Amino acid sequence: MSDPGTSPSPEPSPTHARIRARGKRRIPAIWIIPLLAVAIGLWLGWDTYSKKGPTITVSFESAEGLQGGQSELKFKELTIGTITALELTPDHNRVIATIETTREARDLLNDKTLFWVVKPRLFAGTLSGLGTLISGSYIGMRPGPAGGRSVHEFTGVEDPPVQETTVPGTSFIVKAARLGSISVGSPVFFRDLTVGEVLGWDLTDMASSANIRVFVHAPYDKYVHDRSRFWDASGFSVKLGATGVDVQVQSVKAILLGGIAFDNPADIDVSKLPPSATEHEFTLFTSQAAADASVFGRKVPLLAYFSGSVGGLAPGNDVTLHGIKVGEVTSVSLKYDPAQNKIVVPVYFNMEPERVLGVGNRAFTDIKMAAGAMLNRGLHASLQSASLITGQLVVSLDLTPGAPHTPLVMEGESIVIPSVDSGGFAELSSAATALLNKVNAMPFDRIGASLANTLDGTDRLVNGPEMKQSMAALSSSLATLQSVLKQVDAGLTPTLKQLPDLTAKTQKAIGEATTLLQSLESGYGDNTKFNRDLDRLLVQVDGAVQSIRSLVDLLQRHPEMLIQGRPGGQQ
Repeated sequence: MSDPGTSPSPEPSPTHARIRARGKRRIPAIWIIPLLAVAIGLWLGWDTYSKKGPTITVSFESAEGLQGGQSELKFKELTIGTITALELTPDHNRVIATIETTREARDLLNDKTLFWVVKPRLFAGTLSGLGTLISGSYIGMRPGPAGGRSVHEFTGVEDPPVQETTVPGTSFIVKAARLGSISVGSPVFFRDLTVGEVLGWDLTDMASSANIRVFVHAPYDKYVHDRSRFWDASGFSVKLGATGVDVQVQSVKAILLGGIAFDNPADIDVSKLPPSATEHEFTLFTSQAAADASVFGRKVPLLAYFSGSVGGLAPGNDVTLHGIKVGEVTSVSLKYDPAQNKIVVPVYFNMEPERVLGVGNRAFTDIKMAAGAMLNRGLHASLQSASLITGQLVVSLDLTPGAPHTPLVMEGESIVIPSVDSGGFAELSSAATALLNKVNAMPFDRIGASLANTLDGTDRLVNGPEMKQSMAALSSSLATLQSVLKQVDAGLTPTLKQLPDLTAKTQKAIGEATTLLQSLESGYGDNTKFNRDLDRLLVQVDGAVQSIRSLVDLLQRHPEMLIQGRPGGQQ
């Protein structure tokens, strides 16, 4: 029962009860914004984490142009990372760049990946990185080949790689005695076309040679065969010989950067030979001439002793036979010969039999026997001048039929060839020396003194008073002569005016005289009657004159005959 003093509480309506139950389960609107912010934050965090790549470190010799928090890591001009920090190594020799990469860089990082600083530079004949003058330096990369070991610590290179790994072609190894002017990026030539470049060199074995790594682009790599010859095409070559000045230049680019050229022997068909394999080794020759000579595989070592001067002879000079190169000099030195008690010059040289057609292709079973046969035919060596300008000498081989027999002598591996006194330039030098000796023997002092005395006498004669008087008299005579000539000219002028008429009258008189002579010739010439009678008359007159002369002689001897008459008995 209810307390009568208390009014009973009203019963809750069913509708009101349902509304209050629903209000207890509803989330307040104020929580919607925080939950949305948390969801966006989780999504942004997941998105950032999913796009983030590994954090790597790259060490460089210098951090020139790089800035922490600003400089980027790029591949193919796509940003795939940012430098977050720059710090020195513990030994203070290098700079370590910490780079946070993106997920695109995950598959590009392995132990063969290369990093370098992109900045303005002239490398391998190309000016690159000019865009960094405005945007600033950044780090470039070249991914390593697939299958490499994943690493996060790298050592950067100072120079960018010459080419990308995806470029089609073949790399080869070229062994050289010395690098010369060949550098990374030097061009590789084939038939004067740039078909590749030098990638670098191996430092593993440089005790005897330098291994240069070259790359030949496709499709030119198919022209590289095992018999191909590579030579140093750097700079230019100037050769002054008997034919004049020979200048060889591969290209201006080869002069600036150095270069390597290759070609194939002319006697092979490259279409029938397979290309050389990757990393095949070749020998680098010093010049194209040396590469061409390499086809002559067999070399016969020879030795000749010379007693005179060999100035102008050096290793590499030609060895000739009838003026054609058949080998080259390998060594020139001095040696004391106790048998002759004098200093001689041993000259070592090689002969390549393949250079002599019809002889080099013969397979001599015994080199000594072949050399003995050549010595029996009078083989000898002499020094000849290749150029009077440079004084370069060559070793000239010749055969003298009927020469005395020379036995075969060996010194080590070399065959000794008899030598003769060289002609040509040596004889010319001797003649010039003898001429100079004669010139030096001339008494130039006395000749000069005598000439000076003669000049003094001439000077006194020319500048003396007698010469001055003579010149004055000559001047007066010339003035007088000039006056006379004027008078003669004045007197002859009227005569000269009458000269044409006088000439005409003279010609007329000559014509009349000629007519008269012709008339006399016809009347009194050799064949006329007058001439014949005159000849008989002259004969008679001559007889009369002789009779008168006899009478006069008789009267001179007997003048009494004029009185007494002719004595009796006289005839």
